[in-house]
Amino acid sequence: MVLFGISFVLTIQSHSFHKSKFVSSANFFSGGLYAIKNNIVDYFHLKEENQKLIEENARLREAVFNKNSVLKEDTTALKYQFITAEVINNSYSKSNNKLTINKGSKDSILQDMGVITTKGIVGIVEDTSKNYAVVQSILNSQSRIFLKLKNTNHFGFLTWDMQDPNTVQVIDFPPLAPVKKGDTLVTGGNSAIFPEGILVGAITDFSFSKNENDYFLTVKLFNDMTNLNYVYIIKNNHYTEIKTLENNLNDAE
Repeated sequence: MVLFGISFVLTIQSHSFHKSKFVSSANFFSGGLYAIKNNIVDYFHLKEENQKLIEENARLREAVFNKNSVLKEDTTALKYQFITAEVINNSYSKSNNKLTINKGSKDSILQDMGVITTKGIVGIVEDTSKNYAVVQSILNSQSRIFLKLKNTNHFGFLTWDMQDPNTVQVIDFPPLAPVKKGDTLVTGGNSAIFPEGILVGAITDFSFSKNENDYFLTVKLFNDMTNLNYVYIIKNNHYTEIKTLENNLNDAE
């Protein structure tokens, strides 16, 4: 075996054809090992890369919803900020469903902040601890979120009939609205929780209510509420000012 090894080395060194074949085979082998190594490393960095993309999406959303503001290093100068979080618990088969996310008061998460994904609304923060927050899902019998047709100012209120987790209902929708199947509904922006234009879903059916004074809409959600992973929490930096003013007006009445 020793003599064979010596003769093999001498053959490779003295013949260019054999040498080139050996180098080519060695490169192929080492290249395959490097490819396997890179695939393994990339796999274990997927979560990190995914988090970077989510944070980049948050910055892009801030740019979109603060288009009338100048983006500065001082983010408190912006009206809206978007904080990323991960859903660690989600219920969707009860009458009053809730989610738990892995961000809390230490991350500036407060009660009444809106929660969305890239596809649409998810719910509203109900309570927080230092490291976690509980979100009231839109799949909740208490849901009353202001919505409007994407291309008009006709509005109604989101409710849920506790049946299909992928379908919600809209009540008090004006009978003169130009409603048709397939129309998109978005948030109306008439509250300090959600900015205007957050996607909700598409109308699959509509009919007059019992008193025929308004429409009753059935809406297919853009979000799959049974499969939530990463979300964005909307921080309205003007929230306290708005609520203080509204409370003062209510007290005056």
